[in-house]
Amino acid sequence: MTYESRAQAIKQITERESMSVDSPSRLEELWAVDVFSLSKMKQCLPKAVFKSLKQTIEAGKELDVSIADTVASAMKNWAISKGALYYAHVFYPMTNATAEKHDGFISTQSDGTAITEFAGKLLVQGEPDGSSFPNGGIRSTFRARGYTAWDVTSPAYVMETDNGLTLCIPTVFVSWSGEALDKKTPLLRSIAAMNKSANRVLKLLGNSDIATVNSSCGAEQEYFLVDAHFANSRPDLLLAGRTLFGKAPAKGQEFDDHYFGAIPERVQVFMQEVEKKMYRLGIPAKTRHNEVAPGQFEIAPIFEAANVASDHQQLTMTVLRQTAKKHGFVCLLHEKPFAGINGSGKHVNWSVGNPTQGNLLDPGESPHTNLQFLVFCAAVIRGVHKHGTLLRAVIASAGNDHRLGANEAPPAIMSVYLGSLEELFDNIVAEGTLNVQYSHRGEINLGVDTLPTLTKDADDRNRTCPFAFTGNRFEFRAVGSSQSVSGPLIALNTMLADSLTAIGDLLESELGKGVKIEDAVVSVIQEIIGKHRAVIFGGDGYSEEWHNIAKERGLANLPTTADALPVLKEQNTKELFERTGVLSSADLDSRFEVYAEQYILSIDMEVKLVTDMAKTVVYPAAMRHLENIATTVTGLEGMGISLNRDHINGVAYLTNSLTDNIDKLQSAAAKSDFGTIEEHMQYYATTLCPLMKDVRADVDALEAEIADDLWPLPTYQEMLFIK
Repeated sequence: MTYESRAQAIKQITERESMSVDSPSRLEELWAVDVFSLSKMKQCLPKAVFKSLKQTIEAGKELDVSIADTVASAMKNWAISKGALYYAHVFYPMTNATAEKHDGFISTQSDGTAITEFAGKLLVQGEPDGSSFPNGGIRSTFRARGYTAWDVTSPAYVMETDNGLTLCIPTVFVSWSGEALDKKTPLLRSIAAMNKSANRVLKLLGNSDIATVNSSCGAEQEYFLVDAHFANSRPDLLLAGRTLFGKAPAKGQEFDDHYFGAIPERVQVFMQEVEKKMYRLGIPAKTRHNEVAPGQFEIAPIFEAANVASDHQQLTMTVLRQTAKKHGFVCLLHEKPFAGINGSGKHVNWSVGNPTQGNLLDPGESPHTNLQFLVFCAAVIRGVHKHGTLLRAVIASAGNDHRLGANEAPPAIMSVYLGSLEELFDNIVAEGTLNVQYSHRGEINLGVDTLPTLTKDADDRNRTCPFAFTGNRFEFRAVGSSQSVSGPLIALNTMLADSLTAIGDLLESELGKGVKIEDAVVSVIQEIIGKHRAVIFGGDGYSEEWHNIAKERGLANLPTTADALPVLKEQNTKELFERTGVLSSADLDSRFEVYAEQYILSIDMEVKLVTDMAKTVVYPAAMRHLENIATTVTGLEGMGISLNRDHINGVAYLTNSLTDNIDKLQSAAAKSDFGTIEEHMQYYATTLCPLMKDVRADVDALEAEIADDLWPLPTYQEMLFIK
């Protein structure tokens, strides 16, 4: 691998013919055409069957399995009419990836013929081999049976690829003995737990007509696009998803000219095809734009019910990757593909509500009199304070460790930003009444008659806070770009369910004394804010001052995954999930084991890549450079021409330092005698990761010295700026 391959890649990219897309179709013609939606069910199902199914989907009624044959037949006929020959139970194991098992609509007959068939029992239950999915020791290694079960609340759809169409049926995934081996099962349980607690509180607040309460999610997805010619020449990008080496280019993101800039033509064509596919799948993509770093972009949907939003988020990642290949890109979803520039997150915008009471986290025009908002917001504050370390644990990964705490992402300290609502809650606590003064909305006069007067929100956004209130929802900014949103949603729903249960007890106690509802709410807020105000912070979360303040307040700072994951095993966490019925103690232990192993395996792979690339790619380039210079210097000195040897000495020093640091890294990586998995993770975090950085420092310094025509790896300048 030499500069020739880089030059050839640049030539192929710059001479690439522009791709075109079909003329944009009307949204109404595209929307959900590949989804077996309620409207399609209504058209093809008997009235009674449709009514039963709709009640299960919208009101949480128990699924009537007697209708499965009818639904399966209609679903099969619809899928076959679109060209599908196979169906797949789609599930989400504990890998952040999507899994699927494909089966044909085929049944052989006694006379040797074959027919298309899809029985209800095949729709309701499947049996993929569960032996090779991570389970964290929750089952014996020789146990292989796993079951998928139809999740009727998330619609089936047809997925089209270049090789055909498949009917995809969202399911949960459990073991033969019933343990949850996936991310969807506990998500559905957390929604049920939150709905139960929310209904109780809403009744106590005087509501009688209460629809099922669900959480909603809108996940902003950040990603990088790198031309495949470059990515295919980078073993680190192909295997680890991030560059383990790379000198910063002369220009990065410091000019702020990429953010919301004009979208490159080739990228826009890619985006248009992504959105077309998403619309066909019923995914409400709303926003697209250039992100902060060169080569970085974002797509964001409209809010959806949490379970469907989670499925759609997995689909979004799949569509991004598949479509990128077609357009000659590699889509990077790693949290930190490039050192020194903005990493990628997945901001999870989260709220709760129902059709009868609306968005329960919308303060409205008069937040001080909006009882349901005050109570639910207070419940969130309590949850984050009591279980902030859990929020840190559910977004912990080797990739996210590179991003959290830098001046691009929130710190690893979990806090809540409320804006002007902080003043509102403080005044209610201090004055003991809801009739308080506080800063609220205003207007901005732009000083030009032809420009409109702008309505100003009550407060500015705080991008340094990991969990910020943003008008009618909370934005969990610390989630990593490659992660499933299920983990954060499970934690948020479960924490809220627990807090609402505690608040329900307080309200019942106050109302039982004959206290008016408004006064009971005041008492609840005084109790909650009095105990949990420490988690509220409106300042600069990047500052050293905040780290000191957080320590004084008793807020945990868990900078690495090795520090954060053990929270899953703590008694406080286990009691939270067990009393809400979301996960058992054994479930949490298994998840800790799975995620800890993934962390170790990720770093182990990177160590191998660092040593292999440094020894077989970078070191030979350095030696060729030294050989060329030495030959030239010797020849010139023979002609009586004296040259400064500082450069050759510097490259020689860096090359020797590189080999020394490779040896140190390899020696450290050979250690295997760890007493516990926690000790294993800490060793990787505190020993192997710093040693990898030492090797990287030498390689990046060599890149700045070695002749460009000898440097073997595509550079940051090329990957980020050549599209």
